[in-house]
Amino acid sequence: MKATHMRTCGCGDVNQTQVGESITLCGWTQRCRKLGGLVFIALRDRSGVVQIIVDESERPDLVALCGGIKNEFVLQVTGAVALRGERDINPDMKTGYVEVHAQAINILSAAQTLPFPIDDQVGVSDELRMKYRFLDLRRPQMQQNLMLRHRLSKAVRDFFDQEGFLEIETPMLVRSTPEGARDYLVPSRMQRGAFYALPQSPQLYKQLLMVAGMDRYVQIVRCFRDEALRADRQPEFTQIDVEMSYVTAQDVMDVNERLMAHVFAQTIGYKLQLPLPRMTWKDAMQRYGSDKPDTRFGLELVDVSDAAIKGEFGVFNNAVANGGCVKAICLEDGAAKLSRRDIDALGEVVKTYRAKGLAWATWGDTLKSPIAKFFSEDAFAALLAQAGAKQGDAVFFVADSWDTAVTALGQLRLELGRRFHMMDENVYNVLWVTEFPLLEYSQEEGRYKAMHHPFTSPMLEDLDMLESDPGKVRAEAYDLVINGVEAGGGSIRIHDSALQMRAFRALGFTEEQAREQFGFLLSAFAYGTPPHGGCAFGLDRVAMLLGGAETIRDMIAFPKAQNASDLMTQAPAPVDPRQLEELFIEIAPEAHEDEA
Repeated sequence: MKATHMRTCGCGDVNQTQVGESITLCGWTQRCRKLGGLVFIALRDRSGVVQIIVDESERPDLVALCGGIKNEFVLQVTGAVALRGERDINPDMKTGYVEVHAQAINILSAAQTLPFPIDDQVGVSDELRMKYRFLDLRRPQMQQNLMLRHRLSKAVRDFFDQEGFLEIETPMLVRSTPEGARDYLVPSRMQRGAFYALPQSPQLYKQLLMVAGMDRYVQIVRCFRDEALRADRQPEFTQIDVEMSYVTAQDVMDVNERLMAHVFAQTIGYKLQLPLPRMTWKDAMQRYGSDKPDTRFGLELVDVSDAAIKGEFGVFNNAVANGGCVKAICLEDGAAKLSRRDIDALGEVVKTYRAKGLAWATWGDTLKSPIAKFFSEDAFAALLAQAGAKQGDAVFFVADSWDTAVTALGQLRLELGRRFHMMDENVYNVLWVTEFPLLEYSQEEGRYKAMHHPFTSPMLEDLDMLESDPGKVRAEAYDLVINGVEAGGGSIRIHDSALQMRAFRALGFTEEQAREQFGFLLSAFAYGTPPHGGCAFGLDRVAMLLGGAETIRDMIAFPKAQNASDLMTQAPAPVDPRQLEELFIEIAPEAHEDEA
């Protein structure tokens, strides 16, 4: 850390080259304890911790002062750097070979008793951590997380600068457009009844920048989505946003996988092997039951429909007859691992994902299965063989529509992977998933919706099906997956106005509706639009994966709680009624149950 008028260096920067020098340090008191005629103070700042020694035989005045120092007092200490005695060396500590013999101590600030200790090892509820986030951020792990995030942002900017990209800011107050998550709305005081939206992404603006000839754009940008939260979601988050002109999907993926290799090397010293593997969406779903497959372990899904209908088990036969399938996974040496109670619990896992149930077989000293009675001995042996089972294994089956069967069994695969520690935490498996469906059908809305967004280009060879069979059209889209987490994704965009209108019609928009919502984009396309495509990564998610955190909240300085509230500042909160009047807003009274 740089010297200032108040300190010579950071606490964690004190080293053997300074022995004999007088230095001044500032920081928080991690511990202060008296042993015999010595006082030991562990002084901490974000660079680390150093041991301060006060000798009563030399400075009785300072020892008396130390009697009033409590944890988290802010001190300024001047003293001489000395080597520790051989028995006192702590090789696990950055400053473990030296100590500072205090000559002066100045209490810069006192501290009340803290709601929790500043210690990574102390368990603290998320609610308490969020309420006192300014204290939570003093913990070494949290400070390391934010320093890693800083290195990540710097590595991104350095890489794209070398690649000839321009960092360009886009507006925070934008027009609300359909599709995607729910917008956060901002009322306009100047235009009564009109609203801005906070951007869910800079998608339209970065496409307009390609029309404007910027050619290579990048931005580390704040985005906002009013949606249900989970471990890797926040209502406000940060994207690494990229767009390029005159490119194919291969060009975009090439640049961005080199970005990832640079980021991994610069932040955690990990070498990614390039080129990254590619896997189609269909293959990922068939083999792993997920469009973001965790490929650090096997346990792949197998289609056993052919063998499954050789018996008299109605669940299997009906699923296949109705156009579905029977999928299986084989847990090696699983027969001895699982009790009947375990198996019943796994059945509840697949039911969470709309599967009607879980069929199973364990092949230990004897073969056990509640469905074996529906098969001849040879037919059941053929079913197990198609699933890849051998003696000692356990096999699980889900029979349903294809999407339900692969999704439910894919989630069961992950549960088994976690339960039996199949993922190597020291390995990063990074790959591209490609050829996503362009559209997905929403039963609730009775129409097709864009799987990514309405501006994603269909694959040219599938264009003829856009009106006749839109569900089969593949997109020029690609997602980057790291250890089973979608870190980001993108697509080649539609740059032709006529094709964009066809895509809008496939999504249920009339021409009038499309022009009302996206007229400015369609208008821009009429003035010469280069072929273009891009990609966006969740910076918070990438930081979470690099830092080994369990949630992106640990990589964000001031995150929101599960209900999107800020427990520290108590936001959101009511505002002065006069502010609402200025915005022409009236809060409707809450409806009583008998009125609802």
